[in-house]
Amino acid sequence: MFTNFFLELRKANVPVSLKEYLMLLEAIKRGLAEYRVDDFYYLSRAALVKDERHLDRFDRVFGHVFKGLEMLAELFDVDNIPEEWLRKMAELHLSEEEKAEIEAMGGWEKLMEELKKRLEEQKGRHQGGNKWIGTAGKSPYGAYGYNPEGVRIGQDGNRNFSAVKVWDKREFKNLDDSLELGTRNIKVALRRLRRFAREGAAEELDLPDTIRSTAKQGWLDIKMVPERHNAVKVLLFFDVGGSMSPHVKVCEELFSAARTEFKHLEYYYFHNCLYEYVWRDNKRRHSEPESTWDVLHTYGSDYKVIFIGDASMSPYEIAMPGGSVEFWNEEAGEVWLRRIAETFPHSVWLNPVPKRHWQYTPSVGMISDLFENRMFELTLGGLDEAMKELGH
Repeated sequence: MFTNFFLELRKANVPVSLKEYLMLLEAIKRGLAEYRVDDFYYLSRAALVKDERHLDRFDRVFGHVFKGLEMLAELFDVDNIPEEWLRKMAELHLSEEEKAEIEAMGGWEKLMEELKKRLEEQKGRHQGGNKWIGTAGKSPYGAYGYNPEGVRIGQDGNRNFSAVKVWDKREFKNLDDSLELGTRNIKVALRRLRRFAREGAAEELDLPDTIRSTAKQGWLDIKMVPERHNAVKVLLFFDVGGSMSPHVKVCEELFSAARTEFKHLEYYYFHNCLYEYVWRDNKRRHSEPESTWDVLHTYGSDYKVIFIGDASMSPYEIAMPGGSVEFWNEEAGEVWLRRIAETFPHSVWLNPVPKRHWQYTPSVGMISDLFENRMFELTLGGLDEAMKELGH
């Protein structure tokens, strides 16, 4: 298997030498991969790839050679194969043609009604098949299988991004507001929104007026004016977790830049769509939620509101009560987004997904419509357009 891996890399024009291949085998022999899939991937990539231009080819070959992990059992003592690998081997892998043959349950009400019925009827664990709640099957309920529309239960992370509800507690991390790498250009774009005004007591020297007055009076006549403050008020809402995980870096760069550019800045986190509560600390999002109603009544209509998220979710999460993947929301997400638009006339949505892909996700179009097409790419160009929109 390793020999085939080496040959496939050479065939894909990844310049792997025999010395590097032998070094990888020695590292495996010494237990550096420890049978973990991720460890083995990073170990082999570090040993065999010398130029980042070849990373994409390496990933494609790795995925092709070790697809499904069924063949890796030949490389190690079967008795010592970790449970994590065995679970991965049990996952259901289907071709695009096989996926197309599986039909969805037929709508939100039908999906929830059938889930309740199966919870009452099912007596034990189930694997495979297309009905019961289990693993590696085609049922709408369970883990490590496939269905175009279902409820994810007992699975670690996304696989097909098709779950309309997730019955697992997930932990999200806060964005790092101290990140400075790559934020300079973002600061320049954000600066378009800044507006300065003089506020407070007269505590700053007005040098031009002091010079004019001194010359006119014939003695030193010091003139003071209120200090100039950044008068723009900004309210940020960050989507975290799930499909937003690949976009953490750019969100952190935006967050860091915004914290330094705007004196009046408030921020909250949400997941996928806005509902009746938000939070400031992802570690305490279940224990310390904040009412969205309170947010609407705390900040004035002069705040500029910016949502940052990929808007990629089940349409039910926007249109239906109970549509949230994580809890039963009393009102539909679109109701809360409309309340935001009514309270804060100046609001935009920044999307880290390239605009050319938006048409393939119905929920992106729904969110864009709710924001009256004020959705922009989270790029420097898109950010510049968003700031122009907010500045009107």
